[in-house]
Amino acid sequence: MRLVVRLTLMVGFAVFTMGAFLSSQVHAHGGLSMAEDMCKLTVGPYMMHFSGYQPESTQEKQFCEDIPATGQTIVVLDYIEQELRSLPAEVRIIRDTGAEDNLEAETVFHLPAKVYPNGSIDFRYTFDKPGKFVGLVSVGEKMEHVSRFPFSVGEPKVFSKFLNIYMVPVVAVVIVGAIVFFMRDRKPSQAASS
Repeated sequence: MRLVVRLTLMVGFAVFTMGAFLSSQVHAHGGLSMAEDMCKLTVGPYMMHFSGYQPESTQEKQFCEDIPATGQTIVVLDYIEQELRSLPAEVRIIRDTGAEDNLEAETVFHLPAKVYPNGSIDFRYTFDKPGKFVGLVSVGEKMEHVSRFPFSVGEPKVFSKFLNIYMVPVVAVVIVGAIVFFMRDRKPSQAASS
């Protein structure tokens, strides 16, 4: 009976530890980063607050980097520095093909350069298929400040894929290891009598 309790505690501890480790993982993409519970986009010397929403699938839940699903997506870029209000800004989303030689051919969404005196850029785009994309935000009279950030749409993160593939063997090894660890404490006379 003590063996079952020990095994249960050991497996429970392993699951708890792995869950705590996984929930603390944070991954940043290109010009996007998390700071003080805000997703900030760095564009040259300037910063913008980035917010993404998918009202049809995630209601009011905000995302910062990868887009969780296909469908209608709303993106809001709020200026942090006042100087940005007088500069033209352009937003472009392209397919991530590994080369950016022909931006026009790879562009899936383009918001032409314009001045946003209210300090906020917002747009809607419907992603029809999952895939990998790159967001480009350019600022300045000559579009000299550019932020480039890759993101995926409707695809699990690589880390999640890794866990899905390897989680069962890892849990099996932990359980077998726990059994071997606790069985080594048993005396031969205990094993024969049970």
